Amino acid sequence: MRRLIFLATAVLIFAGANYTIAEREQLLAEGRIVLLELAPVDPRSLMQGDYMALRFKVADDAFPRTPARDLRATDGRLVLALDPRGVGSFRRLDDGKPLAAGEIRMRYRIRNGAPKLATNAFFFQEGHARYYEGARFGELRVSAGGEAILTGLRGKDLEPLAPPRGADSR
Repeated sequence: MRRLIFLATAVLIFAGANYTIAEREQLLAEGRIVLLELAPVDPRSLMQGDYMALRFKVADDAFPRTPARDLRATDGRLVLALDPRGVGSFRRLDDGKPLAAGEIRMRYRIRNGAPKLATNAFFFQEGHARYYEGARFGELRVSAGGEAILTGLRGKDLEPLAPPRGADSR
């Protein structure tokens, strides 16, 4: 009986993991590319080993940092306006109204009193920090429902940032 319970549990875990992987793969393949301006972060936490701490300007615009700000652990969606280059700017919190042309929804989460869009960190290979120091925009793929995944970083002229092919970590 224990063996049957173990096997059933293992099958459920693997099925759940595969479903999540399939969802992410679909988002990467079909999600709309949206560029979000990065907001300044504490320089001491910008580069911490093999990752870069991230904050997005649209999150700061939606939830301004004021002494009265009291963000509780909630989830919701922002409505962003996209310019012709695909750069998003905060329009409003989603209230269920239909989107106007050039608008999209993006899911946010409030964690530890701060808004989080997709992620708050960008991980890279050890020794590759120099390739990402000029990051000014996060590149995300966003589904029609507002789910987002960070796919890269871009510089001030929206150029993709990445190490050259074959670059080692030295």
